[in-house]
Amino acid sequence: MNEIVIRSPAKINLSLSILDKRDDGYHNLKTHFQLVDIYDHLKFKSDIKGKIRIKSTEIYLNDEDNTIYNAAKKLLDYRNSNDGIEIEVKKNIPLGSGLGGASSNAASTLIALNKLWSLNLNKENLMEIASSIGADVPFFVFGKNAIGEGTGDRLKETDMITKNILVVTPNIHSSTKKMFNLFEKSKNNKKSILDNQNSFWSVYLNHNPSIKEFIFTNGFENKINLSGSGSSLFFYYEDDSEIDKIIKKIPSNWRLFFCKPLQYSPICSIN
Repeated sequence: MNEIVIRSPAKINLSLSILDKRDDGYHNLKTHFQLVDIYDHLKFKSDIKGKIRIKSTEIYLNDEDNTIYNAAKKLLDYRNSNDGIEIEVKKNIPLGSGLGGASSNAASTLIALNKLWSLNLNKENLMEIASSIGADVPFFVFGKNAIGEGTGDRLKETDMITKNILVVTPNIHSSTKKMFNLFEKSKNNKKSILDNQNSFWSVYLNHNPSIKEFIFTNGFENKINLSGSGSSLFFYYEDDSEIDKIIKKIPSNWRLFFCKPLQYSPICSIN
């Protein structure tokens, strides 16, 4: 085998509670990860030139400072040959959206190269490597819906939800690092009624007043949820008539994803 094609899925956080800041600068949290059927598409092809090459129309992936390159680089020392890799990436999951696209891509890279390069690393080995790349990468290597604790790397499998999901991504980029910094600065401030679902809500709304206006003007405060540190929002729905009323009020430059929950990631099929 010298080629693997992977659908790299997104996730939403059904809930997210930030507990405290650790001595290493990270935060302890508890979150409920749910996989959804929004995908990036990655093709991995062995390259005898011994280099890591990424092909994509996304300019930021041409730089070596991305999770895909980082994941591939971490496996170089485990090789039994000088094989390189060419990775073709077709992005669909928005960047900085709280849907975990970069983390999912990193996990896909670890699993694909473990197979292509015959490294024989077990899941525990891969999850340890994943932890050094990003907080959500271990979840995507785990490949199943889970309750995450610690930095999100202590995972316990849970069943998928059975609801239809509308994911709405405003036309903004939300930096996780920046959002954690803002959270620390404002954690003693008055909280939003939405914070029970996600600890980032107050910071997110204060930092994005137009979205705050959109939510409360339309009476969505009891229907809407925040994924990760944003920017994506999501609604549960049961029938089309229910969701049609919401869609009519969403700005035209926001992206919409009609999602089904997944029990397992397609990555799990790569053995």
